[in-house]
Amino acid sequence: MLRKNSDSGFGHLFLFLAVIVIVAIGFAGWRVFSKAKDKSNNSTSKILTSNASADDKAIKAGRMLSNNNCSGSGETTFTHLPMNADDFSLLIPYGLTVGGHVTPIDHQYFQPTVFQSAKDTYPVYAMADAKITDVEVHPPENGSLGRIRLVFSVSCTFFYYYDLVTSVQPGIDKDHLPISVKAGQLIGHIGGQTLDFAVWNTKKPLSGFVNPVSYDGEAWKIYTADPFPYYTPALRQIVESKDSRTAEPIAGKIDYDIDGKLIGNWFEKSTGGYGGNSTSHDPNYFKTHLSFAPDLYDPSYFRVSIGSLYNQVQNQSDMQHVTLTNSPDPKDVDVSRGLVKYDLVGWDYIKNGGSSWDQMAVAKEVKLKPKSNVFGCGIVQMTAARELKFEVFVGKQCSSISSFDSAAKTYTR
Repeated sequence: MLRKNSDSGFGHLFLFLAVIVIVAIGFAGWRVFSKAKDKSNNSTSKILTSNASADDKAIKAGRMLSNNNCSGSGETTFTHLPMNADDFSLLIPYGLTVGGHVTPIDHQYFQPTVFQSAKDTYPVYAMADAKITDVEVHPPENGSLGRIRLVFSVSCTFFYYYDLVTSVQPGIDKDHLPISVKAGQLIGHIGGQTLDFAVWNTKKPLSGFVNPVSYDGEAWKIYTADPFPYYTPALRQIVESKDSRTAEPIAGKIDYDIDGKLIGNWFEKSTGGYGGNSTSHDPNYFKTHLSFAPDLYDPSYFRVSIGSLYNQVQNQSDMQHVTLTNSPDPKDVDVSRGLVKYDLVGWDYIKNGGSSWDQMAVAKEVKLKPKSNVFGCGIVQMTAARELKFEVFVGKQCSSISSFDSAAKTYTR
């Protein structure tokens, strides 16, 4: 899956291999939820647009996310890390774009100290008292170690979840749901891959998605919450020390939409939004995604992340780019700008002091450095506040491109 040269956005092939494998095996979760959603009259968008009170909306969303196995309302404090502090070397915050994760990722990654460890090397613990309300087991395939996804309900308004767990303790399975757990309780183990983690707070839906209906395929996404305020001060100090992002919020961000502007997430018109067409369950649903979002570690640069390239390139490493001039900024592009052209290039990360950063250990104040070799020209035009045309000309520089051709695609929010 990897190119032999180093012009991909990640540059360092070992890290890209690590992340792209995680990405490849992490897509199945939405399909499980989507199939369940097809049988329900509920959806995130219907809940948000109902006439119910804010508290009632939050509880209804929580019941949907917990398979109706939650109770009560309210937040909690995380008194235990999901992994022992010495067992993870790096926390990758929300908002990465890589491979098929075309839009900013809605979970963090706890990266094991020895990434290429054996399966089940590291213990995984409950972070707070909760009930496990969902267990999804995905057997090994395509060389993966398999993955287990767990949803923990603290209440009907507050959740945390893990994915990519490689084994769980006896009795943690669908036949025993809901399963009460205590903070610090051994849940299972992980090895050879990172641990996905996120917090959902249904009382605080994100405001940076201008059309929530587009995310019904992953109904938890719009409730993604910053986990850092919920840690004890001592635990927060640990996770922040292993996070290389220094821009606020340092836990990361996923919702960059500005209505009427280019910045944020887009989906090919009439393809069903984030989750794709619910009747097809295409595992490569991300092919219809497009995003323009600030870089995770150096937000002074923006990334162009292009799902349609999955059909045009050999490696998923070619689906994310920065631009040669880093201009115009997508937050400044609207209908009045007309046709906008971006020369797409790869990049390196540079640590404070000037050396290259391989993303395998913590580094603060990382800067992005665009490469000079042009991958292709991306052209875009806002045709309405929530509609645009986009096309990529692989292998061409923008100086040779003047207009769209028949391959141009229309995207909406």
